[in-house]
Amino acid sequence: MPAYYDKQANSWYVKCYYTNYKGEKHQHKKRGFARKKDALEHERDFLKSKSADLTMSFSEFVKIYNDDMRPRLREHTFVQKQYVIEKKLLPYFGSKSISDITPADIRKWQNDLMGYKDEKGKPYSQTYLKTINNQLTAIFNFAVRYYGLSKNPCRIAGSIGKSHAEEMNFWTTEEFKIFLSSIQDKPASKIGFSILFYCGLRIGEMLALTLSDIDFENNSISITKSFQRIHGNDVVTPPKTPKSMRTISIPANLANDINDYTQKLYGLKKGDRIFPYTKSYFEHEIKRGIEKSGVKHIRLHDLRHSHASLLIEMGFPALLIADRLGHEKVETTLNTYSHLFPNKRESVGKMLDKYY
Repeated sequence: MPAYYDKQANSWYVKCYYTNYKGEKHQHKKRGFARKKDALEHERDFLKSKSADLTMSFSEFVKIYNDDMRPRLREHTFVQKQYVIEKKLLPYFGSKSISDITPADIRKWQNDLMGYKDEKGKPYSQTYLKTINNQLTAIFNFAVRYYGLSKNPCRIAGSIGKSHAEEMNFWTTEEFKIFLSSIQDKPASKIGFSILFYCGLRIGEMLALTLSDIDFENNSISITKSFQRIHGNDVVTPPKTPKSMRTISIPANLANDINDYTQKLYGLKKGDRIFPYTKSYFEHEIKRGIEKSGVKHIRLHDLRHSHASLLIEMGFPALLIADRLGHEKVETTLNTYSHLFPNKRESVGKMLDKYY
């Protein structure tokens, strides 16, 4: 189809018709091209994306997938998906026609991933292998559901990795107190890590906390948002899931420590973040504290596991723990921490004796 010149705007535009995957006809119009060549190139790319000829390359189809998924995902989640796609999928499948990728191709790719070792001889974790494989599966599911691909080759090839790690690292209360004593020189680190350990917040939730989120009278914290640094920009979004919007009770001593900390932040307003830092700051600080204190190495996210472990040890039920952690379903809590719950099978019979 031709490109048209708009004399008033002094630019080119295209107007074309297409049929979507539901068989519905629509018109597409795009203005503002400086050159006729650019307008025609846009039209070609647009029509190709709408027809989604499955002989197109995997990398071309990924562009269609991204355009569909971008408005449906939080920016942070979309960026994470893009990293996996660009680093782990496109180098292997990018030039292949999406309709020509076979289960055998996927098995070979999976074997390469499972055989990978970094410079220290460390392989990918089972959970990371699962994440990578799930992303490829999702792209092929999209092709099957909306663009007529006959079958998903990933389903035939089978999965790799595990949803949850077999071993979970966490600190006991004693280990955490030893760690905390080693970073006392930085008040923000001391209070930030205390919130992570004793409240179970995700790091993004903790970084997004403002003064107005802390109720010092009732000793509680309201979690209503999450903070990330994305491409050099500070981004505040809603929490991970609807259930992540929650208010939790906190120890009175922690509330007092937070109050003392915020009182010393000059000019702090109700809507200001009480931790004007990024995730990388706390990643550096946990490494510093571990090296200084000698406690075992854990990741930043493992402080959330440490909190869950503490609650389980204290005897709290899974439903309450799920609510406090902001899990969408109690099954998530049970699947993640089932091995930590005490096994009381033998005591059931004894407890039933008094009712017999």
